[in-house]
Amino acid sequence: MPERTSTASTASTRGGTGTATTAVLAPPRSPAPRRPGPVSLPLGLLKTARPRQWVKNVLVIAAPAAAGELFSRHALVQVALVFALFTAAASAVYLVNDARDADADRAHPTKRRRPVAAGQVPVPVAYAAGAALAVLAPLAAAVLCTPATAGLLAAYVVMQLAYCVSLKHVLVVDLAVVATGFLMRAMIGGLALDIPLSRWFLITTGFGALFMVSAKRYSEAVQLADRAGATRALLTEYTTGYLRFVWQLAAGVAVLAYCLWALESGGIAGTGLLPWRQLSVVAFILAVLRYAVFADRGTAGEPEDVVLRDRALALIGAVWLAMYGLAVADW
Repeated sequence: MPERTSTASTASTRGGTGTATTAVLAPPRSPAPRRPGPVSLPLGLLKTARPRQWVKNVLVIAAPAAAGELFSRHALVQVALVFALFTAAASAVYLVNDARDADADRAHPTKRRRPVAAGQVPVPVAYAAGAALAVLAPLAAAVLCTPATAGLLAAYVVMQLAYCVSLKHVLVVDLAVVATGFLMRAMIGGLALDIPLSRWFLITTGFGALFMVSAKRYSEAVQLADRAGATRALLTEYTTGYLRFVWQLAAGVAVLAYCLWALESGGIAGTGLLPWRQLSVVAFILAVLRYAVFADRGTAGEPEDVVLRDRALALIGAVWLAMYGLAVADW
């Protein structure tokens, strides 16, 4: 009866009549992708939406807080709604990005554990969920918020999807797109409440975001320069000297714009005990200088990680918030 599990090849040994039999086994089959269960699929979608990144969307309170219009019932409802809608829009981008990069992520040592790359979330499901959120978030904003809010949210979705497709491979534009995403977060709360946005507020926020984004890119370039294939493809096009120039320039512009913003009302007599708005300049500059320490060392990763990891920076940030809060309250 013929053998069914292996094939044998027979070779004559030199100087004798013996034979040697070598079994040639079939190559192992790759495991079939696991089917998502009723619980694993929703959990996979939630994980793909990057809940840890949602803290960035707290920036939607920036404009209402700076204008002192955050604590009315209408403002709180609108800000909470805008936070939820911006989170949905950002989640849509993450879902589409992971679906698009699934094949490349499977070859990456860490990204292969992402739910889409691991097969926990099928690629068509990720695309469908991302497309649904990308359409529904601006539509809901048009119904529940102002037209300007819906327009900004739609622009954010379009810009970020374009980033996923091609803009992340374009020098300088990739930095501008990511920084603009932070600026849009800071703007949308003001648009939802029809709060006029100061030009100095926009410049400070935009260049502050560029400072943190370019510092992160610089840190990635420094840490991964000696690891072939371990870094972003675009980072090979930047030099560390150029990225250092960008974050230093952005930090300088942000500080200058904040000083002009804080001193904008310096000639107006107030009833507060101290000129808190002007004094907050000191805390703001100290925060930038402290953050620059990590940028210079090449250890500035995600902004929220840097702030939460360093107690001194967190304390300076708390002092700045207290000073600006006192200025808004005119105490």
